[in-house]
Amino acid sequence: MRSHRRPRLLAPFLLLPLIAGCFASGGGDESGDGGGKDGEGARLRVALAFPPAENLSPYGADATLLSRLAVTEGLTSLDANGVAAPALAESWRRDGDKVWEFTLRDATFQDGAEVTPAAVAASLSHATHAEPAPAALAGVSLRAEASGDRVVRITTAEPDPVLPLRLSSPSLAILSAKAYEEEGGRVDPVGHATGPFELTEVNGATSASLDRFDDYWGGRAQASGIDARFIADGTARANALRTGELDIAEAVPVAQAASLDKETRRDTATTRTTSLLFNASSGTFKDAGLRAAARAAVDTSVFAKDVYEGYGDPGVGVYGPAVTWAEGKRTAPVGRAVAAEPGDDDTISLATYDNRPELPEVAQVVKQQLEKAGFTVELTVREYSRLEGDALDGKFDAFVLARNTLLDTGDPVAVLASDYTCDGGFNIAQLCDKGVDRAVADAEKIADTAKRQDAAMAAEARILGSDAVVPLVHQRIITGVADSVQGVILDPYERALVGTGTRR
Repeated sequence: MRSHRRPRLLAPFLLLPLIAGCFASGGGDESGDGGGKDGEGARLRVALAFPPAENLSPYGADATLLSRLAVTEGLTSLDANGVAAPALAESWRRDGDKVWEFTLRDATFQDGAEVTPAAVAASLSHATHAEPAPAALAGVSLRAEASGDRVVRITTAEPDPVLPLRLSSPSLAILSAKAYEEEGGRVDPVGHATGPFELTEVNGATSASLDRFDDYWGGRAQASGIDARFIADGTARANALRTGELDIAEAVPVAQAASLDKETRRDTATTRTTSLLFNASSGTFKDAGLRAAARAAVDTSVFAKDVYEGYGDPGVGVYGPAVTWAEGKRTAPVGRAVAAEPGDDDTISLATYDNRPELPEVAQVVKQQLEKAGFTVELTVREYSRLEGDALDGKFDAFVLARNTLLDTGDPVAVLASDYTCDGGFNIAQLCDKGVDRAVADAEKIADTAKRQDAAMAAEARILGSDAVVPLVHQRIITGVADSVQGVILDPYERALVGTGTRR
């Protein structure tokens, strides 16, 4: 169960320029040429929180970096309601249980090659053979092939009712044949993608330069290019925005929000939930009664109000307020155990990471609350990459995790399967419950969107009833946007940041 390790949390967030109008923008009117000379549009100065971690591989954490910079896109996109929308594919249809046909629009790769069915099929084939496999393809086997001048035919080993949604994943971006010519199997997206901005230079983990791709199928971007900087320190990002060195700063820490003028702060409800996970297979919390006691000891109301200073919503479930359909479908947790009294020897190991600056404070509050209930708690805080292996191997009793529930596929069932089932590849809670597995399996079979959502909520009720997860807070992301900038994409799924209409 622990063999499929895939880092997914270091990427905060596939730009899908087609859907820029579906999400809130950074404000301002839509007139003018962005302040550039001769109508070319000024370059955008953007700071990202996470540097490239995997040589810009489209299959790992860097996929969302590429998407937020408007470099890559897939066959489909994800609209504001969480439904698959056209991107490189202008339409699609299902042909039986296991076959889908996608009709391509007229588009060009940034290296001048035409986006053909053969090129798309080859790109998807590379993704299916990647090691480790992209999260969007976890448990899925597919074969893509050209079918005529404009159609890509995709066959799955088992029926996959949400394949169009799955193909919106940032890790399934379509690249030209030249992207796969590197020695050693490295995939190079520089100059080989389809988005409105083309990477022209990458300076390690420090910065990158992008120019507008004038032959983009969706129309020319209003900015002439992007000068991107990778600044891990949130205070430094906020300071650079405040002093005029930047136009856009992503993921401003809560503690720095007040240092920015109100007009330059944009806070957006996201599909990211910070949760407390209990190890349900070994140690203290193998006992469901002790999990129930620990859950009851945690006062979740303080996190949104105090730790996140109002830039969050109290935890209510796996899915938060940004998943707009969830609240009306949520039901009470199913199967909770009776709380047990912790014993004197119930010392628990609690861990979290400091890549997201609020998490250590969250963990400290959790520690205090659990100790008040009679547990003895030892807290470990490390950089995420130094924790993940141990967390997936069940070496901690409890773990504070910030997880974007809809980042990988957009499918609400997928995160339940990966995080809370016996064979889940990202099951930090080590949960293995027959009732949960059955509920998730039932949900995976449903194609109708509304019914699939209902089934996802039924599965959520069983997961919450296990007390293996306590949702603490649904995070609101703070984006710093200079007064002169318009058209920033405030995407609740954290896949998009700039698009064709972003300008200054």
